[in-house]
Amino acid sequence: MSATLHRLVLVDAVRVALFALVGLVVGSFLTVVTERVPRRESIVAPRSRCPSCGTTIRNRDNVPVLSYLALGGRCRECRTRISPVYPLIELATGGLFAGTAAAFPRVFSAALVAALLGLLVALSVIDARHKIIPNRIVYPSLVAFAVLVAVGAASGEGLSAVRGAIGFLAFGGGLLLVALISPRGMGMGDVKLAALIGLVLGSFGLSYVAVAAGAAILAGGLGAMAVLAAGRRRTTIPFGPYLAVGAAVAAFAGPQLSAAYLRLLS
Repeated sequence: MSATLHRLVLVDAVRVALFALVGLVVGSFLTVVTERVPRRESIVAPRSRCPSCGTTIRNRDNVPVLSYLALGGRCRECRTRISPVYPLIELATGGLFAGTAAAFPRVFSAALVAALLGLLVALSVIDARHKIIPNRIVYPSLVAFAVLVAVGAASGEGLSAVRGAIGFLAFGGGLLLVALISPRGMGMGDVKLAALIGLVLGSFGLSYVAVAAGAAILAGGLGAMAVLAAGRRRTTIPFGPYLAVGAAVAAFAGPQLSAAYLRLLS
């Protein structure tokens, strides 16, 4: 291996590691978001506390994943078991951040997609628990990501605000049509989330949006079949997690899957 190639590999490895660390920290914050936003509480104050006894969590007990393992998954004060969902959110976010750093050579693009996927982790957990996709998260996110896409397009990051707008309208509009036809089968929260995914992924290319939609529908269909097989016919199935799965699949393999599909048709 040449010295230049060795340096490039080292730089990439460091970037992935840094993204993973940032993802773990962001994931720790997202655990607070998933708990407090549905209860309409502030995500800034007070500090994190035990959901059982209310004791404020010390800094040394708030290290992502490691603190959970060191405490055996229990509160230091009351010894009540802490849900494993918390470290899983942190690990998932860290893994997704690392994956985007490896998949997208440009730091800005990697950070943009990582932010979207991290947000989708939190929204998936909230939707799975409460059957809602909170406007308190989606509306500010639409504005923030629209600005970031515009900045990326204007600064030569290879993004396109026009494609982003088309993705927004195509994915969001498609689910809006479904929601109007079958309001009991598709909520407006899903429509807004699809529009957000279309905006961000569409700025990279419309093939990303097509794969995100196809993967979400496929995952949702498989999920519905699993629910029916379990005999839970009247269970409401949240679609947000499946939209998140579709977005992740598209982010990491969108162009490849789109090209493979087109080859099958040719």
